[in-house]
Amino acid sequence: MNNRHQWRHNVSLKLQEIETVVYLEFVRKTIQHLPGVIERPSYSTPGFFAGKKLFARLKEDGETLVVQTYEREKWMEADPLTFFITDHYLNYDYMLVALKTVSPDDLAKLLVIAWCNRATNKLIKEYEDQGYTKPF
Repeated sequence: MNNRHQWRHNVSLKLQEIETVVYLEFVRKTIQHLPGVIERPSYSTPGFFAGKKLFARLKEDGETLVVQTYEREKWMEADPLTFFITDHYLNYDYMLVALKTVSPDDLAKLLVIAWCNRATNKLIKEYEDQGYTKPF
């Protein structure tokens, strides 16, 4: 097995671990009411899209979520063990979230904000027509 196949195999095993399954189910349940959400693979892990735009994805470790945000400094200052970036994300508007330590309320808020940041005006209107307001 070459390195790429071994890497994908390791990722697929991680996605079957109970903790990872629980994290993913929480994410799915949290975003299921958002219009136009599509789940499809992103770097061999579950990715969540508002139409064609990625707003969150599970990292290969199965314990970290990549979330789009324009306020990562605020989150990272509040709790640097839960919200952080690596050098790879320095020039992108994404932040890493440690799923073991994030509060469910914070994660839910981050996911909805990330979806709002990526959603089209039409999807936002559908969301508001359902009786929701943007969380920011």
